[in-house]
Amino acid sequence: MRKPGQKIKNSGRGQRDLKVRVKTAKGRKLASTLWLERQLNDPYVQRAQREGYRGRAAFKIMELDEKYRFLLPGAKVVDLGCAPGGWCQVAVERVNALGERKGKRMGTVLGIDLQEVEHVPGAEIHLLDFLEDEADTKVKQWLGGKADVVMSDMAPFSSGHKGADHIRIMALVEAALYFALDVLEPGGTFVAKVLAGGAEADVMKVLRANFDKVLHVKPPASRKDSSEKFVIATGFKGGDEG
Repeated sequence: MRKPGQKIKNSGRGQRDLKVRVKTAKGRKLASTLWLERQLNDPYVQRAQREGYRGRAAFKIMELDEKYRFLLPGAKVVDLGCAPGGWCQVAVERVNALGERKGKRMGTVLGIDLQEVEHVPGAEIHLLDFLEDEADTKVKQWLGGKADVVMSDMAPFSSGHKGADHIRIMALVEAALYFALDVLEPGGTFVAKVLAGGAEADVMKVLRANFDKVLHVKPPASRKDSSEKFVIATGFKGGDEG
């Protein structure tokens, strides 16, 4: 079986760019048909299938890490809301959690989710609500110390109302941020998905008070028609929450 991230040799013979068309089946709504057609023609979805990743989201964290370099060999990483496990797969490779990169320090990847997640080789995955009391204490015990990276690709189920969805995802981002303030090592990194408009003023205030640098980024793997962005905060000061 091909390992995640393994490059595919391409003969280049007889290849054409063919767009898959999906017929609207009986009982299937037009929106569902259009979503399926987009999935089948999405180059990131196709690449994820070829390379063994659990979804196109894996390439978002790859691209963010390639630019900001926070998934370093030996790092301890916490992935909040880790299902289906694509971000954990990338983190395992990059922090050397399996020890496959000789001469490099071995890292640790800890995934947390409310639902069962299929085992990711090299990662330790726990069924846990990170909002519950003592969740931060449990995570630090599992890690054997504090984390170097806390990352979150979490998003609530869409209600179809942009304003309501923005409020809900920002509540998740804020909760993830305060969790990160409890478990991060000084110098650590926080990465989280936000929606159009980015993090709100009160969240930005806390971020800027606790991190050296805070940026909003839209990686290439994020669909152009999507309102998602990612906030990246680096250089955790390790002080008070502000």
